[in-house]
Amino acid sequence: MATQVFQSWGFVLREPHEALGLSSRHAPLPMPTGSGGTVLPFGNGRSYGDSNLNPGGALLLGAQLDRFIDFDPATGVLRCEGGVLLHTILKLIVPQGWFLPVTPGTQFVTVGGAIANDVHGKNHHLAGSFGNHVRCLELLRSDGTRRLCSPTEHTEWFDATIGGLGLTGLITWAEIQLKRVANPCMDSESIRFRSLEEFFELNAASERDFEYTVSWIDCAFEGKRLGRGLFNRANHAPAVIDTSRLPKGLPATLADTAKRVPLTPPISLINTLSLKSFNTLYFHKQWNDVERGLVHYRPFFYPLDALLEWNRIYGPKGFYQYQSVVPPERALATTRQMLQTIAHSGMGSFLAVLKQFGEPRSRGMLSFPQPGTTLALDFPNSGPKLMRLFDELDRIVLAAGGRLYPAKDGRIGAAIFQAGHPQWRAFSEFVDPRFSSGFWRRVTGQTSGQTSGHAAENP
Repeated sequence: MATQVFQSWGFVLREPHEALGLSSRHAPLPMPTGSGGTVLPFGNGRSYGDSNLNPGGALLLGAQLDRFIDFDPATGVLRCEGGVLLHTILKLIVPQGWFLPVTPGTQFVTVGGAIANDVHGKNHHLAGSFGNHVRCLELLRSDGTRRLCSPTEHTEWFDATIGGLGLTGLITWAEIQLKRVANPCMDSESIRFRSLEEFFELNAASERDFEYTVSWIDCAFEGKRLGRGLFNRANHAPAVIDTSRLPKGLPATLADTAKRVPLTPPISLINTLSLKSFNTLYFHKQWNDVERGLVHYRPFFYPLDALLEWNRIYGPKGFYQYQSVVPPERALATTRQMLQTIAHSGMGSFLAVLKQFGEPRSRGMLSFPQPGTTLALDFPNSGPKLMRLFDELDRIVLAAGGRLYPAKDGRIGAAIFQAGHPQWRAFSEFVDPRFSSGFWRRVTGQTSGQTSGHAAENP
């Protein structure tokens, strides 16, 4: 089998892997050459760290399983292979009046990856995470056994596989329940806020009447500008819409008109000067404190997808993303402490997202969402200085009873992962003995040759 270099979406981690192709969902799993080698499913490579990398081992190229199996336009039940992109699903279902029940901030992830990371979206307070809408899936293990897993059949395997980081086996196909929409437009509002207190007030006032809520927050400044940002809330547009409110560029917006970053610059384009200038301009980008309008779903849900390979702007050293969630009773004080720490360090993020998770419980044993406030930040890779900032943020999150997002992580140690995900030992019983990842070995203290899964192999 061929050896290829695979890298994290943050460009920080680059490792050669044995690449194993998947010819069909009906075929047995290909195994790496040499005895004792490990494998890991690899979708479209959008994980920021090493949760989808397996240094020293092999990757199963799951994106090759890219076929639709069944779709009922009357009920909105879709069955497809695990390598189908959300982007491909949307092109099929939106013209027929359906939408994804939950979607992350990019449409270029696979269904298998969305399940394995139990991705969340802007509607968590109502819909929970992606796994809450999976009706069933097929799990293919390295010993050749196949399990049909659902909320009523092989439920423990179902709960381990949702948010299971691809470690329980390969998701060959899945069936999800879609949600009905009238058209591709969103009825949205953008509201400028000037403090963290104002953000929490806006969010509390919005969650009942708006399905989607999310905020950009400025984390580059201290003092009076600390915690300012733009709060976005929206609902799917009704069947009858006021066409005078449609943006003039809507026909162009509907097309696939994404631009591409043509090359990786020799140094990061994100630095202290550009960050503060960008954040100031972005905070003042709208004329009024409140602006309303109809927008197509793509710029609302996937603003970064308009610039393909945007991760190149961070230069050859790449970047890290840091995403945490802290419980609601500690959210205001903890978020303020994190923002103050970041601003004081001089290493702010211009892609800073602040939002609330709601009460819907995730099924996954390792699922990231829990009730509380989540803050997601991108940082250029500046070496030891950045690692010291991350260590400070880790202490703040851990003291608040929070956790970090494995799909975004590329550096935490075992202590903070295990503290934030107390079910990790129970989950490890479901790990396939031939499946492993760089992330899993790092946060469990294993070496490359070790495996932790020894659950009974009864079908």
